[in-house]
Amino acid sequence: MTINLQTIATEHRNENTMNLDQMSSLEIITEMNREDALIASAIQPHLPNISKVIEYCIKTISQGGRIIYMGAGTSGRLGVLDAAECPPTFGVSPDVVVGLIAGGEGAFIKAREGSEDSAELGKQDLIQIGLNERDIVIGLAASGRTPYVLGGLAYAQQLGCHTAAISNTYHSKIGEVAEIAVDVPVGAEVLTGSTRLKSGTAEKMILNMISTATMVGLGKAYQNLMVDVMQTNEKLRNRAENIVMEATGVERSVARATIDAAKGSCKVAITMILANCSYEDALMRLEKACGHVREAIMEK
Repeated sequence: MTINLQTIATEHRNENTMNLDQMSSLEIITEMNREDALIASAIQPHLPNISKVIEYCIKTISQGGRIIYMGAGTSGRLGVLDAAECPPTFGVSPDVVVGLIAGGEGAFIKAREGSEDSAELGKQDLIQIGLNERDIVIGLAASGRTPYVLGGLAYAQQLGCHTAAISNTYHSKIGEVAEIAVDVPVGAEVLTGSTRLKSGTAEKMILNMISTATMVGLGKAYQNLMVDVMQTNEKLRNRAENIVMEATGVERSVARATIDAAKGSCKVAITMILANCSYEDALMRLEKACGHVREAIMEK
């Protein structure tokens, strides 16, 4: 099937960069910086729909489901990247937020552009990970029409999953299939059709919002501190101590000792200190508070 690229917003030419090949390096990056500055304001009108996606994500994980990102090319890589950041940042299992990219894991490093053209592949990738009605599938496609994503979203809808679509075009095809559409046109790219630029930046910003606000909603933050951070290296161990110190006002030696007593958990250590309770009591408080430290320390 022949695709008329002129009808796709992400393929339009940018009138401000028609002489890109004649610009100096400084002129190129000045123009890129000017274009990038437009992205946040382009996203702003879509915050209510993004918030709806987040509420679904919180509900999904609370009920034992998963967030599944799926996309091809840059969009797929961004989903995989956001999913990969969740375990170390928020202490969740790698199975809680999953990123699927057309062509498989190898496509993250080496582009396999043709794989995006199969709607069946999108369905099969979801079958392979055991998609069920408790999960939410978030499809990503700058063009808004990627068959891999369309196939995945259609299958997810059949199963009764919540679904959302993120694109950078008007009235996207993936948005028509999904329950919630987040269509954020960011204007023509500096380099025509190179959606790794503004479109990719917009998608990354939206994914940052979704994963961060979801995890905060699940109790993964106290104040603005990452209380479920995983301590996998010396830098993160030091950060964990700093988090406990910031949250409670104790000295480093006390923070370190309490983290040890809390079996490595910042969240439990903070609860132990602020509620002046034992490790076991802190665990019970947090369980009653569904993991939220603020509620746990107020628990009677």
